Amino acid sequence: MKDWRKTLIGAETTLRETIRVIDSGALRIALVVDADQRLLGTVSDGDIRRGILRGCSLEDSVQQVLNRTPTVAAQNEAKDQILALMRLKQVYQIPVIDGAGRVVGLEIVERILETPQYDNCVVLMAGGLGSRLKPLTDDTPKPLLKVGGKPILETILENFIHYGFTNFRISVNYKGELIEDYFGDGARWGAHIEYLREDKKLGTAGALGLLPERPSLPVLVMNGDVLTKVNFQQLLEFHREHRALATMCVREYDFQVPYGVVTVDNHRILNIEEKPVQRFFVNAGIYVLEPEALDLIPKDTFFDMPTLFEKVVSQQKETAVFPIREYWLDIGRMDDFQRAEGEFGKVFE
Repeated sequence: MKDWRKTLIGAETTLRETIRVIDSGALRIALVVDADQRLLGTVSDGDIRRGILRGCSLEDSVQQVLNRTPTVAAQNEAKDQILALMRLKQVYQIPVIDGAGRVVGLEIVERILETPQYDNCVVLMAGGLGSRLKPLTDDTPKPLLKVGGKPILETILENFIHYGFTNFRISVNYKGELIEDYFGDGARWGAHIEYLREDKKLGTAGALGLLPERPSLPVLVMNGDVLTKVNFQQLLEFHREHRALATMCVREYDFQVPYGVVTVDNHRILNIEEKPVQRFFVNAGIYVLEPEALDLIPKDTFFDMPTLFEKVVSQQKETAVFPIREYWLDIGRMDDFQRAEGEFGKVFE
């Protein structure tokens, strides 16, 4: 059993250290307490990601993102009552406190229920030409290129399975028969795999129009050339929590201007900033889509994900962005492939 005491942190703990506590404890939460172990608040993975989107630094205090009014359970409260409270409040962890407000335990939904298994469909986009990786892709589709001794797509598949997702659709085009021969029906991994065969290029969203029937649950979509340690369970929780029609994973990208930037007003200098750093969020190629979002995708037509999200936004539907702080690498160019080979052992083994 995971030790909930390892989730306890003080109010002055930095966000960087809080992330380490959340990740190492595997309970997806940190409990902020005072010197007498009285609960001051909680911090989840989602709280930290929202703080990052607001501009918080990893060196800031955890108080910047602290949930000061968390849902709590009383000591000796019945398990079924705690489970009902979790369902009512849509939370997955509840601190247990005594009459003095001191933390005496932590209940998590997995301990009350069985380890979660998800029926959500996962669509892996594996139909690209991989032109920038020639000559490696002359005879092998990019998702089957080996990094760390196994195909890129196999690592992606195994990561989803680790988090309880076993229902896959793989979109194939260029040398798709090789991908189908390798993965088959997925039985070797304890999964179920079917294939979406593109007769022409349909784009990162257009291939979803090949799904044989409308899903009843949110669909997770991921490019087949991305290596990442994203927790897909947390991603789905984040999507549900924000009641989004479409969620896009984003990666922070910093660009340093190599010159001093001068701000002017007509002929006057207002400010000089030496080599400023510009901060952006870029599309990470991982998405969660509600079934209603799939209705916006035209059939048998090239249609990419940015266009789909623009359409959702134009209709004033709810969207969300999930900032990736874990390892992430898009293997689009030869130097990316070489970097992946060098980093794989440290990240995935």
